[in-house]
Amino acid sequence: MKQINKRALDIHLPPGKSAFLWGPRKTGKTYWLHYAFPDKPVIDLLKSDVFAEYASRPALLRERYAEHKNIILIDEIQMVPDLLNEVHWLIENKKQSFLMTGSSARKLRRSHANLLGGRAWRFTMCPLSLYETKGFNLEDVMVSGLLPPHFLADDPIQDLRAYVGDYLKEEIAAEALIQNIPAFAEFLRVAALTSGELLNYTNVARESGVSTKTVRSYFHILEDTFLGFRLPPWRKTYNRRLIETEKFYLFDIGVTNYLSRRRPSIGTPEFGKSFEQYILHEIRTYRAYRNPELDICYWRTSTGMEVDFILGELDVAIEVKGSRRVHEGDLRGLFALKEEHSVRRSFIVSLEDEPRKIYSGIRVLPWKIFLEQLWSGGLGI
Repeated sequence: MKQINKRALDIHLPPGKSAFLWGPRKTGKTYWLHYAFPDKPVIDLLKSDVFAEYASRPALLRERYAEHKNIILIDEIQMVPDLLNEVHWLIENKKQSFLMTGSSARKLRRSHANLLGGRAWRFTMCPLSLYETKGFNLEDVMVSGLLPPHFLADDPIQDLRAYVGDYLKEEIAAEALIQNIPAFAEFLRVAALTSGELLNYTNVARESGVSTKTVRSYFHILEDTFLGFRLPPWRKTYNRRLIETEKFYLFDIGVTNYLSRRRPSIGTPEFGKSFEQYILHEIRTYRAYRNPELDICYWRTSTGMEVDFILGELDVAIEVKGSRRVHEGDLRGLFALKEEHSVRRSFIVSLEDEPRKIYSGIRVLPWKIFLEQLWSGGLGI
C-alpha cells in the first residue's frame, strides 16, 4: 500500500529570521506548513476571502500582527506581491519571523515586488523522494510521478490530466500573460518529448509552431514557476572539445511522461530515459534538503562520449543505465572522463541486483543502494 512518510525537508528558523519556501504546486508545501508548525497562524492566499482582504488592503498584515510574538506563515505569497512591503517593515521594525511559500517567482518579479534583499533564507520543496514514501514501485512511478496526490492516486492519469489542463495550460498561461494557449500547450508537449536532451530553441520552436524568441520566453516561464530546470555542462577540459549546451528537464517524471504520451516499462528505451530523469530528481532533492551548494552537471564531448552526472568538483561521476545488466560498452564515457580528470568516485547506477566493482575502480550499484548511500552521506558529498 502506498503511503507518504515524514518529508525530508527540515526548516529551523532562529528568532527574527524569515524564509521563502518555493516549489511547484502540489508538492505539499501547504500540508507541510500545517504539519511542521501546527499551532502557528497561516494566511492562506488561495482562499478567496483571505486573498480579497489582503489584496485590497495589504496594511492589514501590519495592523493584525505587529505585536505577534511567533512565526507567521503566508501560503502562496505571489498572489499578493504588495504584502512583501509589509513583511519587510515587520521584519525591520518588529523583528518578526515569516515563512512564506510560493509557486511562482515570475509574478513577483513582474510586479517589481520587494524580495526582502537577503533578509529571508531560501528553501525549495521537491516532489517526493524514495525515502519519503512506502509502497514505492519504480514502473508505477514512471506513470504517476512523485507529486504526493498523484503518487497516492488509484488512477493517476486522471489527476495528471487535470493538473496539465487546469494548471499547466490555463493558470500558468494566464499568469504569464500568454495569449496563444494552444501554442503553449503544444510547446509543453515538445518540451516533455525533449526533456533531458540538449536544449535547442530552434528545433523546439519549429515543432511548437512559434518563434524562437517565444520558445525562449516559454522556457523561462517553466523555470520561474519551478516546472522545469536546466542542467549545465561541465566545461573544464584539457584535451577534448566539449559540448557546452545546457539540457532542460521538466520537474516531475509523471508530468513528463503524461505530456509525452509515454508509459515506460523496464526494457524499453523510454524507460531508460525516464530512469535517468528519476535518478537526477533524487540527486536534486538531496541537494535541496541536505547540500544546497552541491554542483550538478553533465559531461559530453563533441565525439559523443558522455557521463550523465558529475557532482561537485569531480567528487562523483555517475552513469545511469535502466537495464538489468551493465556491459563493458556502458563504461566508455566514464573511461574517457577518467583519462582526462582525476575523479574521486565513479558509479554506474542500474537495475542490477547486487553491487560490484569493475575496471578502474568503477562500481556498479543497484539504484536503491546508490540512493541509500546518497541520502546517508555515504557518497561523501
